[in-house]
Amino acid sequence: MIGLSQPAPTARPYLNGESPAEVVADGSRHLEVQHVSKSYAGAQALRDVSLKVAAGAVHALVGENGAGKSTLGKIIAGAVQPDQGAMLVNGRPVSFRNPREALAGGVALVRQEITLVPSLSVLDNVFLGTEHVSGGIVRLRSQRSRFWTLAEETGFELDPTAKVSMLRVGDQQKVEILRAIVRDAWLIVMDEPTAALDDNESARLIEFVGHLRANGMGFIYISHDLEEVLTLADDVTVLKDGAHVSTSPAAGEAVDGLVTKMLGRPLRSMFPQKRQRSFDNARVILKVEGLTRAGVFEDVSFALRAGEIVGMAGLVGSGRTEVARAIFGADPCDAGSVELNGTPCRVRSPHQAIRRGIALVPESRKDQGLIMVGSVADNLALPSMREMTAWGIVQRRRQREAANRIAEAVDVRMESADMPVSLLSGGNQQKVAIGKWLVRTPLVLIADEPTRGVDVGARLTIYELIQRLAEEGLAVLMISSELEEVMGLADRILVMHQGRLAAELPGHADESHILSAAFGRQHLLPDADL
Repeated sequence: MIGLSQPAPTARPYLNGESPAEVVADGSRHLEVQHVSKSYAGAQALRDVSLKVAAGAVHALVGENGAGKSTLGKIIAGAVQPDQGAMLVNGRPVSFRNPREALAGGVALVRQEITLVPSLSVLDNVFLGTEHVSGGIVRLRSQRSRFWTLAEETGFELDPTAKVSMLRVGDQQKVEILRAIVRDAWLIVMDEPTAALDDNESARLIEFVGHLRANGMGFIYISHDLEEVLTLADDVTVLKDGAHVSTSPAAGEAVDGLVTKMLGRPLRSMFPQKRQRSFDNARVILKVEGLTRAGVFEDVSFALRAGEIVGMAGLVGSGRTEVARAIFGADPCDAGSVELNGTPCRVRSPHQAIRRGIALVPESRKDQGLIMVGSVADNLALPSMREMTAWGIVQRRRQREAANRIAEAVDVRMESADMPVSLLSGGNQQKVAIGKWLVRTPLVLIADEPTRGVDVGARLTIYELIQRLAEEGLAVLMISSELEEVMGLADRILVMHQGRLAAELPGHADESHILSAAFGRQHLLPDADL
């Protein structure tokens, strides 16, 4: 079977004295979770949840952020210990005390959070802990051969010698997936595996998951993409507020029905009603002319007007994120200029960008947008610490008052502003990542993948927030890999292709025009052609 030829690593015995390998050695392999509960800091993450999945099947978990999907996946893979309940493999009780024991039992976890070693190469990360060794020496030729076989089968184009720290988020996710495949797992828990991939890469991954399933591998598939779930899954379980709502064959479900179960109400529209207005006479807030960074992007020019939402589309690697980082001063430019309110503006650092009124919500909130060990209040006040200090001392009361005001404005669901932001759901973390810029309102908001890893309910809240900020006069640049998101919100659409601005389209442009430009098949189109 593809990807399953390497022996699983050994681990400590189970609590009942049997090794993981002995438990799964014979019979039709299946895993069962019985009446599992888990709480964090008084908050109930799971309530009496039961689940069963067999080798050769894809069992999807869906629900809003905070529904308990990731917690359940981590419990199954040994990364989290339940407060109550039991787990059985082939009908026999097991207790995975850590991910290594779970892996020895054939259960691997591909996390939503990247867990690679940044300083090591792609090849070293893929085979970390399962190196091909002979006579105490790592057989690099054997590992490279197996790596290229897997890369070809998955369609993942990765340089095995590249350092992981230099990879984009999407490529790091590919390394995570390959690392799980080489570990001889019969069951893989995949938490948002396609969230950082573009449409083509996602399709290749889904195809590969289907191939592994046909060869006997089982999957617990956690995803916010309901269409993806219905395409791939055999069964789908809906969780809400940590409790089991339903488990049913995916073939008998539809997106609308799943959304109703997840939210407890029908979702009439994924997007707020789109504004029908022209911004031709609106004041230009941000003007970019000839922005260039050698080998990354070239001669990028566009303008953002007050109250306008401009969407930026394009394939992963087209230069969208890099342009945003350059405008924000996070990366240098070789040529080009930026103007704010008609005045030339040399931004050489994020600090200067913030002082001039440019805000950036980065594509990875956990790596670049938030301090995960900090509190909600600390994160919300971070860009405005000058206003929160007196004589070099942080005024905690002022900070907490501002944090509570912004948290209420952007609908952050939390116990208190003092709780660690890491304990919030993904959707609420993203609201904090956006809300931190609103303590003092910026002129320009750049939102890079604003709803990545966010459930359908939180997405609508974020869409409404972005639209509300635009209506208050902000100029918004929204970068997204999801065409529906761009088409649903943007008043105007910019399309990047291989580091250049390939097209500027009206907000009512359809998917075919955007995709054609993203693939370099057309250039600037007049409204009459659309």
